[in-house]
Amino acid sequence: MVTALKLWMVIVVVGGLNYLSRLSFIAFFATRAMPSWLARALKYVPAAMLTALVLPMVVTGATGVSAWLSPRVGAALCAGVIGFVTRNTLATIVSGMAALWLIQAIAR
Repeated sequence: MVTALKLWMVIVVVGGLNYLSRLSFIAFFATRAMPSWLARALKYVPAAMLTALVLPMVVTGATGVSAWLSPRVGAALCAGVIGFVTRNTLATIVSGMAALWLIQAIAR
């Protein structure tokens, strides 16, 4: 019982801190103009977060030189090139999956 209560207390406290940290940023800039340097820096946050989420999935399980020979790495490079050239999210996803399936089929 005590363990469950501690768990719920941690969940509520962490949730509240998360909410307050987001609210403070919104409330602070609601009445002020955002500095241009901060606006320029925040422009890159989504790309950085997406990279931080996707990169571990690409290289997980592979170590050393063999990591660069993983089918996931080849598919990610293919998807990156297609995404850079076309600037189309759907084309990037489809080409990355097709490349992954093709590389895995060839590797068998």
